[in-house]
Amino acid sequence: MKRANTNNHLARLDLLASMLKSDDFLTAKDLSQALKVSQRTLFRDLNILRERGLPIDADKGRGGGVRLHRSWGLGKINLTDSETIDLLISIAICEKMNSPLFMKSLNSIRYKLLALLSPEQKEKIRSLRNRVLIGSSASPQVHSSYEQSEFPDCGEVNAAFVYQNLLSISYSDERRNESKRIIEPHYLYFNYPVWYIFAWDHLRDDYRTFRIDRIQQSQVLEEQFILKSYEEFSHLIATDTPTML
Repeated sequence: MKRANTNNHLARLDLLASMLKSDDFLTAKDLSQALKVSQRTLFRDLNILRERGLPIDADKGRGGGVRLHRSWGLGKINLTDSETIDLLISIAICEKMNSPLFMKSLNSIRYKLLALLSPEQKEKIRSLRNRVLIGSSASPQVHSSYEQSEFPDCGEVNAAFVYQNLLSISYSDERRNESKRIIEPHYLYFNYPVWYIFAWDHLRDDYRTFRIDRIQQSQVLEEQFILKSYEEFSHLIATDTPTML
């Protein structure tokens, strides 16, 4: 837990430095809200960045803010494995949308990102892409129920999917009946605008589909699962033929 907190703090410091460099002036309130920390914690982080040698300018008073001096450069972007995975999968999803706008450079961006990865990282990305399925647009009824739902924080779902850990969830079905489940999130299915999990459900001891927006709470468990082939889940889709990223 201590190591995880340290990693989170380091990631927050990197993000704070990037935010200060990329914007003109940001108030302490803006920064603390964006980073989801108190202003007291923010000022401690700013002092750490100063001790690291980052020249932070500050204007006191109403409307004032903080930023890195414009002459300071942050150098190359350093992405974590998780950030790289998110970005590459997002690019692949955008490509599947076949939009005529703002998509021209996606292919070259993907190749540039892949060029920075080790063979092990490339294999990991390839494996994850094969577990993300893209279908057609959802029905009007599904659209309506999706718009009425509160979209959850998917950090736990994302981690369980990427690292193949069991996931404990509190799930509300279409009749608003809640149940506690322990699932294996094998595949993700995007039926715009709704994401589904194709999972092995330990409660039902069977294959099940879960809408991510209906997950009320989630927790990653330590136990991992062995990935099942997509063919074992294909019967969960009755009318659509999804494509893998």
